[in-house]
Amino acid sequence: MSATSTPLNRLRQLWREGRPAFGAIATIPSVQTVQIMARSLDWIIVDLEHGPIGLTEAHAMIAATTGTQCTPLVRIAANEPWLAKAPMDIGAFGINFPMITSREEAEKAVRSVRYPPRGDRLWGPFHAPFRWGQSMPDYMASADDEMLCMITIEHVEAVNRIDEIMATPGIDIAVIGPGDLATSINKRGQMDDPELSDLIARAEAGILKSGVPIGGVARTAEQANRLIDRGYRAIALGFDWSLFQRGIMSAFEGIRR
Repeated sequence: MSATSTPLNRLRQLWREGRPAFGAIATIPSVQTVQIMARSLDWIIVDLEHGPIGLTEAHAMIAATTGTQCTPLVRIAANEPWLAKAPMDIGAFGINFPMITSREEAEKAVRSVRYPPRGDRLWGPFHAPFRWGQSMPDYMASADDEMLCMITIEHVEAVNRIDEIMATPGIDIAVIGPGDLATSINKRGQMDDPELSDLIARAEAGILKSGVPIGGVARTAEQANRLIDRGYRAIALGFDWSLFQRGIMSAFEGIRR
């Protein structure tokens, strides 16, 4: 790829320009849902951690973003190279690794998405070049630089070790997961709890200090704007089901029942 050509992974370009990218997490095994969301979002994470999506559905959902500016990512169930391998080989532009709590785990994630000598990824991207719009040789030449390693900070131990985690070379973006972070301190669902707010602030400070792009969740426009003002570069607006649910609720506003 020449120095003047557009990068395959549009998110890298947005973050280099200091611009936020907005996305959602897809939990419903539906090509049609992804096609709708991809027209409006910068990125979609196909969720293989929670819910009924399998690799066959994930492949179709990744392919459904073709022809849009939406970047397809995949969240896997655990920080294991063998779980990251197939999603990359069917066309994902990045892997979201959950529950990273140490530098060793961060290093494992980084090496999972890159080929030797930079990492431990095994060869076999039989379908990825079709989604990336490349030949196999071009895919092999660009995959290491274009693939995103997204880690999630979602446990109190990760916050306690945030500086060592963020010192790991090769992390492309670090996302704060408030739901599991609250669960890790036995405050499930208590999203406005002061202890949780303090943990989020500590995680945020550590990520921002590292210079790695930071991601988070916004339930309202006000929250999204506050995150943007604080330097967030990847903002999840919700899950497919929650966006669907909010749309239905909005449709009922003002109707007498």
